[in-house]
Amino acid sequence: MTETGGPSGPEGTETPKPQAGEPAQPQADAPTPPRGEVPPSPAPEQQWQSPSGATPPPPLPSYQPPQQQYANWKVGLGRPGVIPLRPLNLTDILDGAVTAMRKYWRMVFGAAAITAVLTAALNLVGLLLVDTTGDLEKIRDLGPAATDQELMNQMFSVLGGSLATSFITLVATLLGTTILTGFLTVLMGKAVLGKPVTFKEALKEATPRLLPLLGLTVLYTLAIMVAAIFCLLPAIIPYTFWALASPAFILERGTVMEAFRRSVKLVSGMFWRVFGILLLAYVISSFLASIITIPFSFSAFLSIFGNLDQMYVPSTGDLILQSVGTVIAQTIVGPFTALVTVILYIDQRMRREGMDIELARAAGITPPPPPQAW
Repeated sequence: MTETGGPSGPEGTETPKPQAGEPAQPQADAPTPPRGEVPPSPAPEQQWQSPSGATPPPPLPSYQPPQQQYANWKVGLGRPGVIPLRPLNLTDILDGAVTAMRKYWRMVFGAAAITAVLTAALNLVGLLLVDTTGDLEKIRDLGPAATDQELMNQMFSVLGGSLATSFITLVATLLGTTILTGFLTVLMGKAVLGKPVTFKEALKEATPRLLPLLGLTVLYTLAIMVAAIFCLLPAIIPYTFWALASPAFILERGTVMEAFRRSVKLVSGMFWRVFGILLLAYVISSFLASIITIPFSFSAFLSIFGNLDQMYVPSTGDLILQSVGTVIAQTIVGPFTALVTVILYIDQRMRREGMDIELARAAGITPPPPPQAW
């Protein structure tokens, strides 16, 4: 029997092996189509030959970005403090103010109580010094036999006393608002980053800026009052465009005029949004303050409705009781509007200037890289 060196060909002869350096001979079982013709595609059953009855492999999944980069999409770049680091909506702004009041309640309500007591004390001293109650009592004692000239003289006296009292009230309110706004702005700057802060540190940082802030507040108030003399609508313009000047002055440490310009720049293009949020915060604060002060003015209501034929003249006890109610209301509600204004300033900077990235870095959060384009 003759041994062969390889498999036999169709006639039993040995198929010669290709020598080294020679190209392999093409197989003859797949005929080459004529020139210019497209080879026929294999039959469907020949496209996938399943070995041992295995199922065909599933299709490749489409690309999905890494989920860990978007796990906190509701909080943007994170929430190290009282607000998420992303453009905020109305709920985020109101919730951030309430959260700051709850988290730092000792400092918030402590500062609000101090400024409220200071404001109420100045108001009470002004009322006692001007003594408008004495003029009201004189008008009441004149009776129906008084001449028109006597009534006119007493009315002018009451009007002058009311203007003096209003001026004292305005000065006291400006002082209290300035101190509270400066302190709470510094506090919110730390609360956004979640950094610890003490009462002494916040007051020390805010104190050098309080006097220029008082000038800014006076200019802001005068602009609104002058515009309100003509109509209510013109008063809305300075009220909204310059509303963010106080937090810009404290946090950016510029001049008063630079703070006004920064506020106009941040509000431009979103005038009605800023106005709506500020108006809503004011309505909420006023509503809650009125509810708190009603029990302290109950004696005045009884006096008015008990003697409809006589003019009501508040006594010293009534004034003190109303001042106590005002102090309690301002302590609880006063910080809300100031905190909303600061958060609104931060929100406008995150929307326009990408401040959320700067805040994240300051809080020690590394922003995630953007997903790769495929």
